[in-house]
Amino acid sequence: MATTSETTPRSSSSKDLTTDSRPGRLLALVLAAQFMALLDLFIVNVAAPTIRAELGASGAQLQLIVAGYTIAYAVLLITGARLGGVFGHGRAYLAGLAVFTAASFACGLAAGTGQLITFRVVQGVGAAVMIPQVLSLIQQNFTGAARMRALGAYSAVLAVGAAAGQVVGGVLVSADLFGAGWRPAFLVNVPIGLVLLVLGFRVLPREPRTGAARREARARGLDVAGLLMLATGVTLLTVPLVLGQELGWPAWTWICLLASVLLLAGFAAYETRLAARGGAPLIALGVLRLPGIARAALRILLVMAVNAGFLFTMALHVQGGLGYSPLHAGLMFVPTALVFGAVGLTWRRWPARLQGVLVPFGFLLLAAGSAGVGLAMRSGGDGGAGLYAAFVATGCGLALGFSPTLTGALANVRPQDAADASGVLVTVTQLGQLIGVAAFGTLYLNRLDTPGAQGSGEALWVCALALSAAAVMGALAGLVRRRRRVGSPVG
Repeated sequence: MATTSETTPRSSSSKDLTTDSRPGRLLALVLAAQFMALLDLFIVNVAAPTIRAELGASGAQLQLIVAGYTIAYAVLLITGARLGGVFGHGRAYLAGLAVFTAASFACGLAAGTGQLITFRVVQGVGAAVMIPQVLSLIQQNFTGAARMRALGAYSAVLAVGAAAGQVVGGVLVSADLFGAGWRPAFLVNVPIGLVLLVLGFRVLPREPRTGAARREARARGLDVAGLLMLATGVTLLTVPLVLGQELGWPAWTWICLLASVLLLAGFAAYETRLAARGGAPLIALGVLRLPGIARAALRILLVMAVNAGFLFTMALHVQGGLGYSPLHAGLMFVPTALVFGAVGLTWRRWPARLQGVLVPFGFLLLAAGSAGVGLAMRSGGDGGAGLYAAFVATGCGLALGFSPTLTGALANVRPQDAADASGVLVTVTQLGQLIGVAAFGTLYLNRLDTPGAQGSGEALWVCALALSAAAVMGALAGLVRRRRRVGSPVG
């Protein structure tokens, strides 16, 4: 799960945590929250089939349980970063953590699918306020080599969290603690969140309530109109895509889809005019005109959609179709996650002559891996050794499609454009995951004509071909491109 941040310079009155005795505790505090939010995202994927069985959720409702979190997170992420600038990053971190923890408790006690969807949205709100502060607090309180070590630890948490989420989710659901089924997948956040809240009041540095950076952030304000337009447009787009097939595509679904297109177009026009007037738009769409940013946004959208669609449909197939336990399902995803983390952390060390082709090669590898997974499991069997080879290819392709794209796009961005460019790309990252669950999840569920391993395998095969096609589009996105420096990693 990527983040955005609006950093403010350290005040002379604030404590320098690079020399203070508590830098390790501060870093552990903020990274624990990042890890918890990331863990929750992947835990829910593994728990989804059990939730469906125990609550009697339809396929569309299950998609909304997964996507509700992402909708709120994607739409509110930049606003959450702005709140940190206005009220202080430490205060925003604690507020977001409190909301996330309370919503996790409510999710664990939800009596039905409607309640669970609602509380998942609230969880996303809490994460959107909490997570942007992680990088901001690191940037504010660490300098030099200490900052590099802290950012290295941050990257490691992102890599490990993906793998750990699959396993922890499988363990918690399979253990059926106290007969609670899937509920511990959410309730596990409660004691962790409470401990982090207590430690936060003790460890987070005191922040001045005034100062030039704070006054500037308050002067920029919050783009409430833009936020409402984006939130409404994304919701009107997502809900019909998820519910349409199951309900027979009634008239209201088409009306909502048309309204979403008009509203999102209006949002783009409004944000452009607001920026031209010197205002502070929610998303600075003008950065899409910067070299490489638009292409990077398209590629990130595609790679994250493929990633989310792959995880969601595979979880449904291996548990619902093959009858595997949640723990077995979680362990199956570990090779993909570990390869993703390893390649994502090491690709910069690869020979310079390869850097220019890493991204298109990664997308082609992702296409091959996705098709390989579908082919290996098409017959309804366990896939054998070929399945795990495809998992490794998928993990490598995801890493090469995402990490060099993001790094290369931001490498030549001017400092004054960095925050806006990061905000656009991070928002696109979350929207890609949302689209992946909605589009590929719907495709899989619609193709599931017959129950059992064979029918599920055929549905997964069709979905895998669609995932591969999306990955090929990512590779082709670099064929028409501006001249760039030899060896640039943006592909």
